Amino acid sequence: MTSNTRVVVIGAGLAGVRLARRLGELGTPVTLIGEEEHRPYNRVLLAEVLAGRYSPEVIALPAPAELTRGRVTGIDRAERTVECADGSKIAYDTLVLATGSNPVLPPLRGLFTGERHELPDGVHAFRTMDDCLGLSKAVRPGVRAVVIGGGLLGVSAARALAMRGAQVVLAQQSERLMERQLDPSASKLVRRHLIDLGVEIHTECRVRDVRCVGGAVRSVEMADGYALDADLVVLACGVHPRVGLAQIAGLDVRKGIVVDDELRTSDPHIRAVGDCAQHDGTVYGLATPALEQADALAESLAGDPDARYTGTRSLTRLTLAGNSAFDLAAFGETQPLPGDDVVQLADATRGTYRKVVVRDDRLVGGVLVGELGTVGALARAWEGAEPLPADGAPLLHLLTNDGGS
Repeated sequence: MTSNTRVVVIGAGLAGVRLARRLGELGTPVTLIGEEEHRPYNRVLLAEVLAGRYSPEVIALPAPAELTRGRVTGIDRAERTVECADGSKIAYDTLVLATGSNPVLPPLRGLFTGERHELPDGVHAFRTMDDCLGLSKAVRPGVRAVVIGGGLLGVSAARALAMRGAQVVLAQQSERLMERQLDPSASKLVRRHLIDLGVEIHTECRVRDVRCVGGAVRSVEMADGYALDADLVVLACGVHPRVGLAQIAGLDVRKGIVVDDELRTSDPHIRAVGDCAQHDGTVYGLATPALEQADALAESLAGDPDARYTGTRSLTRLTLAGNSAFDLAAFGETQPLPGDDVVQLADATRGTYRKVVVRDDRLVGGVLVGELGTVGALARAWEGAEPLPADGAPLLHLLTNDGGS
């Protein structure tokens, strides 16, 4: 790719910023377009800002020199230009969509007010820096906060609010917390940690209604009619890929924007990375795959004909620091199939738990809660997919060796 090729990246999140920086290092100029007014930041650490542990400046990303602030409203594939909300147009030779994801807003009665489809006062999504700062401004000791959603984001938000002194209720529709990442035993430890912080947890309950008075939230009603008083409501019901631009432009979109191993969309002049991209049937929605996709695409756009992205074996890590620290990691298949071998070590006193699942002499997944010294060694064994030694002793060594990280 020649140095005067115009690469335009839409989205200044982790993937977009990483790509722009790597291209800059490799000598390929890039125009990065970011919609938010804030400096690019690490979205993974928003809960730490909400908890009061970090200021927004601490989680800022080292942004590339050329950052254009604006909202892209359309893509003209024939002219190879993008149009911004202010009417300006930016030409590209290669366009990269790093548009990320939007929060899922559940279909609750009373959730939206007015013709502009706005959330009532006191109801917040938890996806952007503005969301985080709005919540930070509203939270104070004793405020009654209801978090809807018990996945990774909901657990992080509930804990952060509790650390700020709020009276927090967490409402989860499924039977346990973080069910996508954790097995039942690890999920119980997360529950215990939140309860120790004063969080009230309701599982297997569906929220039906958000009750407002004068445009401000007052309570949340469950499907069984039980009502929770609320000054604040946090919607942590997951995310979905932000694919609107791609759909309007006529690209192949399924769950996300479909890309190949070179991260090309159905238009050879348009690529996609991060939360909005669907590679080999998978939308990851996690930081590590986004960064790996950005690195692979940077190499490709800088002229490496062999650069490919072939997927990520992704590890979920949640570190909740502070006076009441909590650390967990989950990778691969945490629930065994018939015939799998399982090794578990639990220490109820210390609140630690370690479990690995072995299939056909290969490590296929694991969950670690508490002291995570072993996570590095276990992750390497899992990522390498190498057969484990037959006597099983090294596996136990991996589980108990605190020097593996």
